[in-house]
Amino acid sequence: MKMRMAILLLSFGAGFWCVSGCDRGGPRVVVYTSVDQVFSEPIFRAFEKRSGIAVKAVFDTEEAKSTGVLNRLIAEGGNPQADVFWSGDPVRPLLLIQRGLVEAYAAPNARNIPAAFKSADGSWTGLAARARVLLANTRLVPADQMPRSIRDLADPRWRGQAAMARPLFGTTTMHVAALFSVWGEEKARAFLNDLKANQIRLAGSNGEVKRLVAAGEAAFGLTDTDDANEALREGAPVRVIYPDQEGLGALIVPTAAVLLKNGPNLENGKKLIDFLLSKEVEKALAESAAHMPLQPGVAVPPGVSAIDTLKAMPVDYARLAEQMERIQPWLREWAGL
Repeated sequence: MKMRMAILLLSFGAGFWCVSGCDRGGPRVVVYTSVDQVFSEPIFRAFEKRSGIAVKAVFDTEEAKSTGVLNRLIAEGGNPQADVFWSGDPVRPLLLIQRGLVEAYAAPNARNIPAAFKSADGSWTGLAARARVLLANTRLVPADQMPRSIRDLADPRWRGQAAMARPLFGTTTMHVAALFSVWGEEKARAFLNDLKANQIRLAGSNGEVKRLVAAGEAAFGLTDTDDANEALREGAPVRVIYPDQEGLGALIVPTAAVLLKNGPNLENGKKLIDFLLSKEVEKALAESAAHMPLQPGVAVPPGVSAIDTLKAMPVDYARLAEQMERIQPWLREWAGL
């Protein structure tokens, strides 16, 4: 399981946490993040040590991934409390950009990030990407029957044996929005309805999908590479499959950093973003969280795929932000909420 630290829960499901000395005075930066605390905390500590700037962080809970701090940032739009939003995906920052809550910042370290993973005007920049993958239990799924496509989630032979996170939060919502964008409305709705008819098991989070598959309570499921890598490290009898490599491609989900407009520590916010976009941070996240570096020349450890070795689903992240908001009411109804 992910080592979640006990933190004070605030409104919108977010938690407050200081790396060190937030009340001593002196330079500081405030960052809201939906990147798992177990992975992001060491990054913030390294930034503090390097810069002498204290970090005050607000975290999302696993179940409300990205939605909690997003709602908080929107609510605070008239009186910003944060300088940086480091999101587990690029879609939530784009929702903030649409609301005029982001200050464009063309960070020097963003120059070599592929154009597909950043905005041309510097309003958001991606780093350290995950992929949406299928995780299969090798004791329940024979080698010659391994799923190869997300469509296998709706295959009748796996009726009641597949799992995915409820598509109302985090990367699962983004993935569904991508299907609506690439496939179109009719085809995407039909697929979701096929999943329901196939009695797919809806979990509370991607981490819960990982647990179900690792424990043999589900034959396979849809999750993220960091959760899948965690199962491998724990020695679970699982196999990771990048889906649709001969067709649609796997959805790539970069984390994304944005500078918030009128934040209390603007210049320190820029310094934190510069650090997040460094090769040092991408290397650390590849090693700790199986994230794929977007900066060229960053070595990946065993078990982590290089971004240029995968067929990626062709998506426009800005369009996904609009799509996600549009389909949210239908998804709630689909999920029975």
